[in-house]
Amino acid sequence: MLFSDIPYERPALEPLQAQADEIQQDFMNAKTADEAEAAWLRWDKLTAHVDTMMSLAYIRHSIDTTDTFYEQEADYIDEMAPLFTEWQHRFTQQLANSPFRQELSEKYGTLPFINAEIFLKAFSPAIIPETQQTNQLETAYQKLLASAQIPFDGENRTLAQLAPYKKSADDTVRRAAWQAEAAFYGQIGAELDDIFDKLVHLRTKIGQKLGFENFVEAGYLQMNRNCYTAQDIALFRQAVITHIVPIAEQLYREQARRTGLPYPLTFADAALQFRDCNPKPQGTAADILHTAQDLYHELSPETAAFIDRLYQDELLDVLSKKGKAGGGYCSQLADYKVPFIFANFNGTADDVEVMTHEAGHAFAYYMARDIVPSERQSPTLEACEVHSMTMEFFGWRKSEAFFGTDAAKFRYSHLANAITFIPYGTMVDHFQHIIYEQPDLTPSQRHDVWKDLLSVYMPWIKPDGSPFYGEGKGWQRQIHIYENPFYYIDYCLAQTVALSFWIILQKSPSEAWQRYIHFVRQAGTQTFTDLVASAGLPSPFSEDSLRTIAQTAYTYLHP
Repeated sequence: MLFSDIPYERPALEPLQAQADEIQQDFMNAKTADEAEAAWLRWDKLTAHVDTMMSLAYIRHSIDTTDTFYEQEADYIDEMAPLFTEWQHRFTQQLANSPFRQELSEKYGTLPFINAEIFLKAFSPAIIPETQQTNQLETAYQKLLASAQIPFDGENRTLAQLAPYKKSADDTVRRAAWQAEAAFYGQIGAELDDIFDKLVHLRTKIGQKLGFENFVEAGYLQMNRNCYTAQDIALFRQAVITHIVPIAEQLYREQARRTGLPYPLTFADAALQFRDCNPKPQGTAADILHTAQDLYHELSPETAAFIDRLYQDELLDVLSKKGKAGGGYCSQLADYKVPFIFANFNGTADDVEVMTHEAGHAFAYYMARDIVPSERQSPTLEACEVHSMTMEFFGWRKSEAFFGTDAAKFRYSHLANAITFIPYGTMVDHFQHIIYEQPDLTPSQRHDVWKDLLSVYMPWIKPDGSPFYGEGKGWQRQIHIYENPFYYIDYCLAQTVALSFWIILQKSPSEAWQRYIHFVRQAGTQTFTDLVASAGLPSPFSEDSLRTIAQTAYTYLHP
């Protein structure tokens, strides 16, 4: 079925509650493990349907934020989703306390029950009002960014449409684009500060209602951290500072010499990796999509079937246009067992990377689509990011087709960016820890925290003279800080694992693929650390892992 033909129906509360009550009653009254299992799978089917409708509304609203129908549906879902979560919480309590827990664990493993215990700690009906308000504020943030009409080069441009200019080899154009973006954020800065201040205090109240001092532990529970702690992340952060930051700093010093730009670099100058120009994909958006199809046909029969289904049913929307939300993501439509890719092509290497990164997520879902119950289809989010970030490296085999004469530049750029991203992503996480540990900081004090962290994690950066970057407000560009607290470290952990895959890929592409497909096939049946171990890879929490990655990547970049 074409995506455009998939029918949407509002997940209305009254009929849903009637179905939920009936299923939960059947589960409670089950006299055998088989009866309990049947009720559990019916519950799973109901939640999958609700998730499908919520995803459908979210995707269509993202595609056109000016569509009033889906704008109203998105607002409705912001209100109803926490109420549905309350029903899920009630069922999860029954599942965790089921007299048939042992029999169900033998069939489906213990992980669903470990995750159930975490969910019970992460939610309470008492936090519904605050959750509804945070949903509304996150939607307001999305709308604010989607409203961007930035005058540049003779037209009003969205943030996505401005992106190619921000990487221009023409210093005047590139710097002007960064200044134009900074000016836009400056215009809405007071609103951004207000939204975030409200989010911080609402989330703090959520943490306190759940019995914690602040939101940090509650945030970890909501991210379903089931195999590592905040202390493990603190050690990872220190290892990044020790092993990755020095290598990243050296790469930026070399970049400054290569481009003839003063060191330390401004954000605008750091965006230019090569003096003539950054690597650009050759051809049109259609050419990129065609080459991506060729890539997945070459990788394996599984990826070939996946990409054909994606294209045949038009399960992607990748062209940037006015009124479209920014960013990119992969979502799932469980009723139809298909993924959906949302992106904003902008004529840069990002277009290629989105067709590998988001397709990595989509492929993982496609491979897991028949696993029941559906919560076992997806691991925790850092493992999901391994799916996508590793797929980016498998995309290298089509570098020449994607980039033509820029292929070698692309491979250098991609690997260098993978290394230099880790300090940035770790800084985002550190920033959030400080903010939620000290929720009463003023907006100005939050900006000072960001400036202080910049000097630790990104010493190659000299903030330019604009009020936006110069005053430490650059974090406001990072959507995850507003919408997904404590998510961003997942990218750093995943990048570390993906680079371990990359090391194997340089020696044996077939072995790397076999390990990767094994990792993907496990879906959500194991914890993140167990998935990594099952693929025969070092833990990202090991200092040796970060040291080896840094040294191996640096050697590759300096043949």
